[in-house]
Amino acid sequence: MSGIPSSTWYVDFFTELPNEFWRRAVPPGATVDEIDFAERRLGLAPRSRVLDVPCGSGRHSLELARRGHRVTGVDLSAEAIRHARRAAVGLDIELVRADMREIPRDNEFDAVVCLGNSFGYLELDGLREFAVALGGAVRPGGGLVVDFASAAESILPGYLAEPRTIRTGDITVLATSEYDVAGSRTFSHYRFTRGEEEAELTAIHHVYTVAQIIDLLSGNGFTDFELFGGTGGEPYGIGSRRLLLTAHRMS
Repeated sequence: MSGIPSSTWYVDFFTELPNEFWRRAVPPGATVDEIDFAERRLGLAPRSRVLDVPCGSGRHSLELARRGHRVTGVDLSAEAIRHARRAAVGLDIELVRADMREIPRDNEFDAVVCLGNSFGYLELDGLREFAVALGGAVRPGGGLVVDFASAAESILPGYLAEPRTIRTGDITVLATSEYDVAGSRTFSHYRFTRGEEEAELTAIHHVYTVAQIIDLLSGNGFTDFELFGGTGGEPYGIGSRRLLLTAHRMS
């Protein structure tokens, strides 16, 4: 195994080059499908107050605001927040640079969306803090969507660590992965290149079981859990590519 990256890798990872790669890599239709799913499964009323955390470059925040919702987006990446602010002119969005655990805890949001597989960035103690913050952010009766591709039930069956090369315009990424058995986590190694520019970065995704996630969230006031394997509403099961979990905060 190569050198172990810092547990706070996400503080320095999301600079312009990786952010621009992911801005290009995700098709617009995927964002529309994800927000359609959130609105449908949470029963969002018009002009709902929605927290998007972490919001990255704002693709979900922007789509929610275009649909008339009042949106707050929170992300730690200064570059991503700057990009989102430029794109949000004229929309009802507040964009805040902060750690995902530093969200408002005054139970004022009708819903929180945590989309894009960032739920596994944190070690267990950090994830416990985030679960507490989520419970403090959502009003009684409000909803939650968590998008998580590193649930144990998703990645462990047939786990493969084959290198991949991905190109988006003039950006090329070589991606490799390894599984740390002792730490129950994956190390995803990336080499981003654009012309003469190059960045070698490693991301950590902690692997949690579905039961662990439900336990953390239910201990902070959430109930009515439903598990989906995609935005079309298909049921989640062993080997599903992603987990889309929805819940509501107790009234």
